[in-house]
Amino acid sequence: MIEAHWNELERELPQWLEESRRMAAAGKVATYIPGLAEARPDALGISLCGIRGERVKAGETEEPFTMQSVSKVFSLLLALLDSGEAGVFAKVGKEPTGDDFNSILKLELVDPGKPFNPFINAGAIAIASLIEGRTPEEKSERLLEFIRMLADDPSITWNKRIYESERETAYRNRSLAYYLKDNGILEGDVEATLDVYFRQCAIEVRTCQLARMALVLANRGCDPATGHCYIPRKYVQIATSFMTTCGMYNASGEFALEAGIPAKSGVSGGIMALIPGQLGIGVYGPALNEKGNSVAGVHMLSMLSERFEWSIF
Repeated sequence: MIEAHWNELERELPQWLEESRRMAAAGKVATYIPGLAEARPDALGISLCGIRGERVKAGETEEPFTMQSVSKVFSLLLALLDSGEAGVFAKVGKEPTGDDFNSILKLELVDPGKPFNPFINAGAIAIASLIEGRTPEEKSERLLEFIRMLADDPSITWNKRIYESERETAYRNRSLAYYLKDNGILEGDVEATLDVYFRQCAIEVRTCQLARMALVLANRGCDPATGHCYIPRKYVQIATSFMTTCGMYNASGEFALEAGIPAKSGVSGGIMALIPGQLGIGVYGPALNEKGNSVAGVHMLSMLSERFEWSIF
């Protein structure tokens, strides 16, 4: 972004955030995971990290939240590093579904019964099985260290209470996993794979950490400050393509029309977005629409994208 845009962002972002905050009244906090139900519905925060070291933020940027489905971007990247493209796409497809993120429908109706993409729950569970490690704890620790490295923050850890809450109430995800096992997609112990998945969803971050991770992806997998590359460019291309086509659940097409930027949301209210070659963005707004996306967060990203012509299309 040009310097004038950063100056405008610094000057106007708090006011724009308050405009978007009003939209939260139309949403509801997720309650099917009990640990998420305690979030303040009108909370909203945003952090932006520019490729030349620019930083700007507004709202509740220090409020921690769990990554939930945003973590699927990073489990996919780590699985690609561990198993390669052939290994990953033997287990998941490359297409949007148009179904809810936790739907079991197409696992039964479509042969060979593998998940359509790595960002629906069934796909993410299959991806979790591809992360290398002898135990669920070792696999989870590798993913956590990967996220810490990209965020440049060794303090990131799991929210144990959310992890236990997810593990105790994950009846639909268990159904998906056992269906994958029956279809020959999931190998090994089902409960061990699910434990890796529950832990990744419970990794706790703040908007600035999410924006920093997005910045590395915006810079083709490399740290813009040091030039060190963590992820091959092809794998970043795969992940950001999925973010564009599948990242906002079954509202991804609508978001592509309104904002036109790669993004991945989670039911805690987090959204990670990026402008290729320019900046990374982290948003937190726990009031969700019927598709599971942050109402205020989507509004804010769409408004900023229109104002600064961020759309990649």
